[in-house]
Amino acid sequence: MAKEITGYLKLQVRGGAANPSPPVGPALGAKGLNIMDFCKQFNARTQDKQGQVLPVVVTIYSDKSFDFIIKTPPAAVLLMEAAKIKKGSAESNRAKVGSVTWDQIKTIAETKMPDLNAFRIESAMKQVAGTARSMGLKVTGQAPQ
Repeated sequence: MAKEITGYLKLQVRGGAANPSPPVGPALGAKGLNIMDFCKQFNARTQDKQGQVLPVVVTIYSDKSFDFIIKTPPAAVLLMEAAKIKKGSAESNRAKVGSVTWDQIKTIAETKMPDLNAFRIESAMKQVAGTARSMGLKVTGQAPQ
């Protein structure tokens, strides 16, 4: 018989760097989960993604066990890496802080495709380009049709 799910927990943790300090420790501890067990499993599964911010969805069961799904890095983080900036613009409609090309957006969209609600790569590219514009990045080059 399947275990009964009591809740979900969403976290953003750097790959290979989970430890019991905030935000991981207090969030898992409040739900009664084994913090060190999560940290060891997470770090083992994200050794190849060292330093990247990774969203994690933890499924909590009634017997205080858990499992988790690691998502792709947020589009904003990938865009900041591509544009080589530290943060987005405070006024994205006025002050542009960098630029990205459509080729970079396509690469990011292909990376994010499993987590996006798009069926075609062109739709995913439009979503990523919208995120770039809202961060104050200029999208350069010829847009694909």
